[in-house]
Amino acid sequence: MACLLEAPLRISVLSEVTATSRHYVDRLFDPDPQKVQQGVIDMKNAVIGNNKQKANLIVLGAVPRLLYLLQQSSSSLELRTECAVVLGSLAMGTENNIKSLVDCHIIPALLQGLLCLDLVFIEACLRCLRTVFISPVTPVQLLYTDPTVIPHLMSLLSRSQRTQEYITQIFSHCCKTPEHQTVLFNHGAIQNIAPLLISPSYKVRMQALKCFSVLAYENTQVSMTLVNVLVDGELLSQVFVRMMQRDQPIEMQLTAAKCLTYMCRAGAIRTDDICIVLKTLPCLVRMCSKEHLLEERVEGAETLAYLMEPDVELQRIASTTDHLVAMLADYFKYPSSVSAITDIKRLDHDLKHAHELRQAAFKLYASLGSNDEDIRKKITETENMMDRIVSGLSESSIKVRLAAVRCLHSLSRSVQQLRTSFHDHAVWKPLMKLLQNAPDEVLVMASSTLCNLLLEFSPSKEPILESGVIELLCSLTQSDSPALRVNGIWALMNMAFQADQKVKVEIVRCLGTEQLFRLLSDPDTNVLMKTLGLLRNLLSTRPHIDQIMSSHGKQIMQAVTLILEAEHSIEVKEQTLCILANVADGNTAKELLMTNDDVLQKIKYYMGHSNVKLQLAATFCISNLIWNEEDVQAVVNSDCAHKGSQERQDKLREMGFVDILHKLTQASDPNLCDRAKTAMQQYLA
Repeated sequence: MACLLEAPLRISVLSEVTATSRHYVDRLFDPDPQKVQQGVIDMKNAVIGNNKQKANLIVLGAVPRLLYLLQQSSSSLELRTECAVVLGSLAMGTENNIKSLVDCHIIPALLQGLLCLDLVFIEACLRCLRTVFISPVTPVQLLYTDPTVIPHLMSLLSRSQRTQEYITQIFSHCCKTPEHQTVLFNHGAIQNIAPLLISPSYKVRMQALKCFSVLAYENTQVSMTLVNVLVDGELLSQVFVRMMQRDQPIEMQLTAAKCLTYMCRAGAIRTDDICIVLKTLPCLVRMCSKEHLLEERVEGAETLAYLMEPDVELQRIASTTDHLVAMLADYFKYPSSVSAITDIKRLDHDLKHAHELRQAAFKLYASLGSNDEDIRKKITETENMMDRIVSGLSESSIKVRLAAVRCLHSLSRSVQQLRTSFHDHAVWKPLMKLLQNAPDEVLVMASSTLCNLLLEFSPSKEPILESGVIELLCSLTQSDSPALRVNGIWALMNMAFQADQKVKVEIVRCLGTEQLFRLLSDPDTNVLMKTLGLLRNLLSTRPHIDQIMSSHGKQIMQAVTLILEAEHSIEVKEQTLCILANVADGNTAKELLMTNDDVLQKIKYYMGHSNVKLQLAATFCISNLIWNEEDVQAVVNSDCAHKGSQERQDKLREMGFVDILHKLTQASDPNLCDRAKTAMQQYLA
């Protein structure tokens, strides 16, 4: 019988709750304004801290009625203010509550309310807007739909400390793109918000500081303006430095450090400035220590990584500050079984977010080790570091995997590490696994790392080759992403360097001539350069040159001609001429050049070019064509060899190459002069 009673009991309880909630909503429609106002006040008291009641009232349609009352000019200011307060309370519930409020067009209604002159009502509207806009489910673009909103908000900043706090908080949460930064900048955000940094209210100072951090991020225009701003006679950068002092709250220290970091990265402050080297960097290192909260350690490490990413001197300073490299090892042990965290709620939170610490540590290690060999060595010698990276490559969190592969990529720039740590831990195995199925962002970084592992001196090159990597790399060259195409072809280029003929043949077979020549006309210059590099590596050593040119010579000559005729950079044309120089070094392949007058005329043109690099590369081509191969073992009949070189020399003389070579022996560039003299000696031999 108990089972039979259970369902009706639940229904009756639900009905009771809904009936109670319905009573609140019904009172909003009472014809007596006083009763309506009292009903709103009672509703306000009923929803405080009660998410269930909030959800019920939203479902029962309280929001449209509250918004109607809020917008009616016939409603008293007290009633309109109470409506704004209740709506703000409803917004403090779940994300679903926020979605419902936004769907009911709460934002335009509240923004309209800001045109009222009553300060208490304005503050209530702003408080509710703040709550709505700080939710991740609210489309921030709604703040920018009406172009009159931002200037009006700027004008309200001077009304009270509350308007300052709420408006700056709205700005810092709604400034997500360069376009948003520009809108706020153009409407005087810097001039209006800068004085708030010395407000007596901590909340105002803090929100103003957060505003500057989002405005300055990757924005040169804002950063260059900020560096010259004075606040009460003091430079803004010095105000930020004071906010980083140890006696300030951690949140303020961190945000001030972010402001200076972003200004530095945007080029407004030099990396060797005292406020960066002696203030910002030490402050961020301090944030990485284990006495700080998890989110503070994460933010400190990620900001520090960003600060020093392009600057080797900052990387060196950071690596010797407060034992940072060893300190970061603690990020992988958190929370430990003997954790000092006694707050169960905090421990639960940290267990769920511990992966963020690992991600931040990998990012910071990647930044620290991006240039200096000694720092890389220090990182790899940190306890179990390589094992941690290998584990990181297979973590469930995509962000951790990306950070781990970034770290691996940074360390893979070291010849020593490629030969030792990378080989000892067989890092190529998890890296190959990662390449099988990953988002593009991870693929780009993983394939970049693979490029380094395929360098000639890397012990990992052979096992990677044996694992069937060629097909994978060839598939990357067909990606829509230019970065993946570059990495795919770059890895093949490294693989082809001084490779066996078998490997080269497999690359050409797997890539296919159609794809190879498609890459030679790729709109991305980096892809084109790496494809030319691959072709150059394939066409090295005479037997390889002759074999590839015998099967693909016609297409190669056609592609080369198109590149030399088109509008390309000096580097592209130099690489193309170097390929022709390699072809000219073949035994039978050079005849493809000698029988192609069009290509010979192009070589002649580049020998007289104004750019020395192109002159030198073109002269190499001719030098190889006129070379007398009597000493070459591959040619058995030396009389035939001599006769062949004589015929080539005669033809090139007739085409005017000897006259050009003679002129080049007087060239001001010593390398070009020597190359021309060497070629001329062949005529005299």
